[in-house]
Amino acid sequence: MADTQTTAQKPASAVPPGAPAGAGPAKGPNKRVLVVVGLIAVAALAAGGRMWYRSHNFVDTENAYIAGHVHAVSSRIPGVVTKVLFDDNQLVQAGTVLAELDPADQGVRVEQIQAQIASVQQQIVQADASIEQAKAQASAAKAQVVQAQANLVRAKQDADRFGQLYNTQMKAVSKAEVDAATAARASAGADVTARRDQVGAAEAQIAAAHSARGVLEAQVKVLQAQLKDARLQLGYNRIVAPVTGRIGKKSIEVGARIQPGQQLAAIVQDDVWVTANFKETQLPGIVVGQEVKVEVDALPKHELIGRVDSFSPASGNQFALLPADNATGNFTKIVQRVPVKITLKPEDLKQFSGRLAPGMSTVVEIDLRQKVQQPAQQPARTATAAN
Repeated sequence: MADTQTTAQKPASAVPPGAPAGAGPAKGPNKRVLVVVGLIAVAALAAGGRMWYRSHNFVDTENAYIAGHVHAVSSRIPGVVTKVLFDDNQLVQAGTVLAELDPADQGVRVEQIQAQIASVQQQIVQADASIEQAKAQASAAKAQVVQAQANLVRAKQDADRFGQLYNTQMKAVSKAEVDAATAARASAGADVTARRDQVGAAEAQIAAAHSARGVLEAQVKVLQAQLKDARLQLGYNRIVAPVTGRIGKKSIEVGARIQPGQQLAAIVQDDVWVTANFKETQLPGIVVGQEVKVEVDALPKHELIGRVDSFSPASGNQFALLPADNATGNFTKIVQRVPVKITLKPEDLKQFSGRLAPGMSTVVEIDLRQKVQQPAQQPARTATAAN
């Protein structure tokens, strides 16, 4: 048994010959550590290569939102709401009556203007009668002028005859008769002048009557225009949908008194698009017509396809309420963003009608390797060719 213990303890205390005192057995490198380090290096290279590849061939942004046409519905006239014929999120067609106002005020105004028109038309009838009366007076005055002219001719003849009968050689008539004939001639001439003045006055009265009638006709036209406006105002008591879309932001109830321009609801059309705010450093590779991948946060399992439609004429900062003033001493360069309009395919808009709402967040990505054929520009005609 002692031999067995000696044999078992011998390997534990065995030391290679020539090894320094206190040195243990030699160990090789850990293969697991090398494998892990290698995998990390390969992953880092792959990630770096992928980042380099995507930075040179793709541009993307999360600063993108769905935009659309949002039409405010308002009233053109003040009034009290009597009927509300729509509800939130309802699909309405263009021209659909959404609400009705109390038409009493506009109806009374229409009746008032109609009564004024009838009154002026009666005045026109009276003016026509005045014109006919003035014409009759003028005709009578003209007849009196003819009569006065005949009397004047006879008075002249009598005066000439009496003058021939009373002279230095012959006094067949008395001096009194000669003076009477001369006076009668002068009176007949004055009567002709008076009758002619009466004709002029009658003709002036006719012209005045025509003028008064013209003023009344103008008043009728003004009142007819006011009547047309009043009927339009009466028609505005029915508030209709300006476009086809879905109702949102309803703020009208029966019994409420509204004012012109007050927003009662909003109608959102289905033909939406995406507004992506790209950095100005990302724009060089973006071209109108390029295909765009669009991911909507509300539709995570669906990838939409769009196309670059147009670029904003200015950066978003220029359209801000208080744009930054770069002409200051503490200027710091900041990369600006430019809105880019991206249109979606009609089939996608139809498929997700009512699900794509303006304001939703999206993520867009553009492959810069796309080859987009630009439309050929027609050469400008010269002045000679135009002539």
